[in-house]
Amino acid sequence: MSNNKKKKGSVFAVIQQVGKSFFLPVSVLPIAGILLGLGASFTNADTIAAYHLTGIMGEGTLLNGLLTIMSQVGNTIFGNLPLIFALAVALGMAKNEKAVAVLSAGISFFVMNSTINAMLKLTGKILADGTYAKSVLNGQITSVCGIDSLQMGVFAGVLVGLVTAALHNRFYKQELPAALAFFSGVRFVPIICVFAHIGVGIICYFIWPIIQSGIFALGNLVMGTGYIGTAIFGFLERALIPFGLHHVFYIPFWQTSLGGTMEVAGKMVEGAQNIFFAQLADPATKHFSVEACRFMTGKYPFMMAGLPGAAYAMYRCAKPEKRKLVGGLLFSAALTSFLTGITEPIEFTFLFIAPGLFILHCGLAGLSFAIMHILKICIGTTFSCGLIDFMLYGVLQGQQRSNWLMIIPVFALYAVLYYFVFKLVIEKFNLPTPGRDDNEEEVKLYTKADFQAKQGNAAADEDAPDDMQSLLILKGLGGLKNIEDIDCCATRLRITVEDENKVTDSYLKQSGSKGIIKKGNGIQVIYGPQVPIVKSNFEEFVQYYTTKGTDPSVEEVSPIEDSSAPVTKQKEIGHGKLLAVADGNVLAMTEAKDKAFSSCAMGDGYIVKPTKGVVVAPADGKITALIEPSLHAVGIETKEGLNLLIHIGIDTVKLEGKGFKAFVENGQEVKAGDKLVEFDINIVKEAGYAPDILVIVLEDENLQKVDYKVGQNADAGTTVVAEY
Repeated sequence: MSNNKKKKGSVFAVIQQVGKSFFLPVSVLPIAGILLGLGASFTNADTIAAYHLTGIMGEGTLLNGLLTIMSQVGNTIFGNLPLIFALAVALGMAKNEKAVAVLSAGISFFVMNSTINAMLKLTGKILADGTYAKSVLNGQITSVCGIDSLQMGVFAGVLVGLVTAALHNRFYKQELPAALAFFSGVRFVPIICVFAHIGVGIICYFIWPIIQSGIFALGNLVMGTGYIGTAIFGFLERALIPFGLHHVFYIPFWQTSLGGTMEVAGKMVEGAQNIFFAQLADPATKHFSVEACRFMTGKYPFMMAGLPGAAYAMYRCAKPEKRKLVGGLLFSAALTSFLTGITEPIEFTFLFIAPGLFILHCGLAGLSFAIMHILKICIGTTFSCGLIDFMLYGVLQGQQRSNWLMIIPVFALYAVLYYFVFKLVIEKFNLPTPGRDDNEEEVKLYTKADFQAKQGNAAADEDAPDDMQSLLILKGLGGLKNIEDIDCCATRLRITVEDENKVTDSYLKQSGSKGIIKKGNGIQVIYGPQVPIVKSNFEEFVQYYTTKGTDPSVEEVSPIEDSSAPVTKQKEIGHGKLLAVADGNVLAMTEAKDKAFSSCAMGDGYIVKPTKGVVVAPADGKITALIEPSLHAVGIETKEGLNLLIHIGIDTVKLEGKGFKAFVENGQEVKAGDKLVEFDINIVKEAGYAPDILVIVLEDENLQKVDYKVGQNADAGTTVVAEY
């Protein structure tokens, strides 16, 4: 039984998190709506004529040009909501390294739609000349960011966001064999997402038409229920607020065919909100769609009139000596609801003190939606229904388009209804609304967090991460307050600290570090090619304790014991030779001008002081890494199994590829002497960096001995400089 409850709780938590992810793109809509609302309204010839504004807003005026731009910008945001949802859902669902998840989602969105486009062409749905086959239904195919794809609306974005987040959370710490270590951790996520979304695109091509038919059928059912269906929609939209699931409920009606489809300005549009804004931008629209607005307009009466009436009822029910204090709180909450449609302070006060009041409120909300539908009042919204949206999408659009005058008596009705009903219920059942309890320590309105805490549903704190390596790193770096920035390159954890004197090398060495470089406040801790995973773990560790407000590094910790760790036998390394990677003098690795290399922390090797800017392969093998965009480092695994890192110059990563040109790519097979990279020695020197080429033989327990032949002048791809 407990396992079933745990599973149900887990599913609920995921759905709630998805709903929170929806909130970010939804919160972008107000600015887009304002731009489109003002732009479309005041570039409409009828509106300009009605308000006698031809002289300042007529065609050809500066203000008309600005308003046209505003309209276009708003329209573009609404037109690309699927992509915006893909990015936002990935951001909201990713546990960590969120930037990588967002990048991967953007790539995946284009991969999926490109795959669908290819399938449509392969099956003859899109013809060679770019037109659609006669069998394609109107609105079945649409342009998505310039790609002809199936009309999936925001479902496409949500799907991409969820799949990307799932893959990201599973693989962003993925460890790969040493030969492929560069692609470990976060670098692996975009790669796996590309391949996964090719599959997602193929699957969507076959199953989406079936799903779309089901959505159309469900949409027709909702439409067919008439005013009762509208009332049920309004009731549920409010009732799901305590659980944070209302976004999950209404977004499909606003953004997909579940909320209806309609041809506007010669283009098929689906989703109630999309239909409204398409009509808003179309000068030919004489009256907004009633069937679309039935899912939006119903909020205006209870947000702008009903809840302020309820607030006044609570004020009148408060004890006289507390009314002054209560009045300030309730007036602020009522004004917020009236102006912006943000209702949380009032609604969660109902939930906290008297859930019955909230249920009553939900019923009146459902009735409000039905009344708006019956009266054919059509006022759209971007996010929430306050005075701002009411003016933009109701009053400014004119009576003919929105029928806004009919809502005024409904406002009066709802203000009176909420006031008398709430006052009656509060007094009859002696409910402890603000200012009525003699024993209350403070007079306050309540939030969602207060309600969840009362119900025992506050999100349980996660268990502290059991990560001894990250704890040792944190202790070695001087604790949470001493860390200003965390980053990494190909082999090093790069930390900026506030006070370098607080850094303790012994703890960093215990964490598995192969070397420590200090440059003022910049600390570089060498871990080798697996450093992206070390960085991800450490960032999570720091983020967790920063949120908690505690610092675990103040506690004593013991070194990591390696003796109990199982030894994994790697493949044996055969005998072989390494050739010079460039023309020039060969030196020992201990003569490197960077301590990270001269200390041989990652392994021994050799240096070439080049006379030419040409780097070649030192042996037959496979390219395991090409650091981009800088191109300053190349990884190779020789055919004998030896792993090498060729590092071109000291600190040349800062050049970001200037003067560098690659002749190979990751995974490519190469022969000894094949050209790998060309670079301009003069550009490197002029930037103040040494052009020395370092060939590091990465540490491997199966490598017995390497005999380096230093102190000679070598020819690239010919002279033997090491034998093993």
